[in-house]
Amino acid sequence: MLTMLWKRYGLVFAAGALCIVVNAQGIGPLWYTGVALLIVGQIMRMTLIRTQRPPLDREPVLLGVPVTGRWLALNGPATKVPSHTHSHAQTYAIDLKHVPGEGGDGEGAVPAAPPFRWLWPVARNPRRYPTYGMPLLTPADAVVVATAERQRDHLSRMSLPAFLFLCLEGFVRGLGWPRHLMGNHVILDLGDGVYAAFAHLRRGSLEVAVGDRVPAGRKIAECGNSGNSSEPHLHFQLMDGPDVMTARGVPFAWRYREDNGAEHTGVPADTTHFTAAAPLPERAA
Repeated sequence: MLTMLWKRYGLVFAAGALCIVVNAQGIGPLWYTGVALLIVGQIMRMTLIRTQRPPLDREPVLLGVPVTGRWLALNGPATKVPSHTHSHAQTYAIDLKHVPGEGGDGEGAVPAAPPFRWLWPVARNPRRYPTYGMPLLTPADAVVVATAERQRDHLSRMSLPAFLFLCLEGFVRGLGWPRHLMGNHVILDLGDGVYAAFAHLRRGSLEVAVGDRVPAGRKIAECGNSGNSSEPHLHFQLMDGPDVMTARGVPFAWRYREDNGAEHTGVPADTTHFTAAAPLPERAA
């Protein structure tokens, strides 16, 4: 029960902010109430995040790479732990962008992603990015336990004005439910108390439903730009429960090949271009 209340810290924080905004009497009862609610909401948030710190000695779970073609790793656990934050079980999360090589991945001529611009254009259509619409695959045999697919794929945030907006937008999204951050998403039960989350999916691209049993390597959705996302990409993470607000992150490993041909078992470091190097391993769901 206490955990359920703590998960509502966003409502407490928002109520505090509202009290301060509507207060027209200067420093007084309503202002003090707002400040108190802001403090309580922040304490609830930090307390919940502390419970999501995972043990650091857990062995990585070996999985198949959940994408095909050539990708760029960003914000991953090979470079920093936590890679994102302990909040929402993101301790070992990784972000992936599709970067076709010259000659493509058998895809023909694929235009490069538009670069970051300081001022103009402020935002771009997500369809301009090669990651948009790329298929996402199950990393092991699994059961679908949660899905969401109604959020729109918004414009990119790849300019200074748009990035500043993204920072404010991300804070507001963080006060809401997990779907406001994750956007369209799928959560899979991989068995043995391990769950995989795919976030920022393209609206209308889900090919699975809750309760479906899906084999390793099956397409389940496509990359999009929904939720708290600057440009189309896949946010992937493992965790020890299906609820991202209470679960703890779980480390994982892939077999992958870098552009120079070197093969590794682990997680590619940030800014590494890689492709899958081995078939998806079999794993009981």
